[in-house]
Amino acid sequence: METNFFFIALSMLFFLSGLTIHAQKSDFSGEWKLNKEKSVLADNQLFLSGITIQLRSDSMLTARVYENGNGEQYPFQENISLDGKDCKIVIYDMPRTSAATVSGADKSLMIASTTTFNGNNGPEDMTAKETWKVDSEGKMLTLEFTNKMSGNETTGKYYYDKVK
Repeated sequence: METNFFFIALSMLFFLSGLTIHAQKSDFSGEWKLNKEKSVLADNQLFLSGITIQLRSDSMLTARVYENGNGEQYPFQENISLDGKDCKIVIYDMPRTSAATVSGADKSLMIASTTTFNGNNGPEDMTAKETWKVDSEGKMLTLEFTNKMSGNETTGKYYYDKVK
């Protein structure tokens, strides 16, 4: 009888600790808007002004809105698996390949993408590496990025406030 109680108590302990670990997982899901006061925006470049994320166990659906300095917006949706496999879409006649992984250590989300567009000398690739992190309260999303194109590299860090 004592042995049964011990195994039941031990099972409950594992179950409760599993719930705690699950509750500590970063929640990227929701609507996020760029905090322009905290973020440094480069002149004459598109920037990610907002993103809506639906995170699932094996993939995520994003609705990104890029904006230029004149306030013109360029939205697109992308569904990316979280297992590092390439996912392909076409955005405004430009092929894009993206791959995403989740880091178990710091609960960050890493996305690597290549978008091909027609430049002055024909097809050209813009590669982007993004690392997303959510703060402990789930109210601030940080996006660190490195973009490479035509031998130029741009790095930065944007901050997003959770809207819903």
